[in-house]
Amino acid sequence: MLLFLFLACKETKNIEKINEDATSGGIEKPVALYEDLEGNAIDLENYKGKRLLINYWATWCKPCIEEMPAMANAQEILKNENYVFLFPSDQKKEMIIAFRDKRQFGLNFIKYNGNYADLQIYALPVTILYNTKGEQVARLDGGMDWDTPELIEKLKRIE
Repeated sequence: MLLFLFLACKETKNIEKINEDATSGGIEKPVALYEDLEGNAIDLENYKGKRLLINYWATWCKPCIEEMPAMANAQEILKNENYVFLFPSDQKKEMIIAFRDKRQFGLNFIKYNGNYADLQIYALPVTILYNTKGEQVARLDGGMDWDTPELIEKLKRIE
């Protein structure tokens, strides 16, 4: 029985490909990999010229939730350092919105429409840092104390 459930889970669609839009008479349209909680597409290319911190998380992930206050504090400390913090989750938008409204962390939660495995994410949280050229410069797996002076200084040194 467990084998059947495992195989059934592998049947998920690759959302990056095509999604049928019922309101347009069956015409297919691409789905954005990232979107804000109002459904607007987010293109990470638009953040070139800024330092980007992307923290992949989930509402059920205890280490994710535990690091969020420090993330919010680091975001405040780095607000004049050309940083953008994004917090994508692959959960349903309604779940992300309910979490955001309940927790009030002040973080930029967004929807990730891809598959975490495509990013080689197998446990959460995962944070990926990009420099101003849009190049990935670091990947940190697991929860961190984001607002320690040492980590803040390392983040400030990313060009």
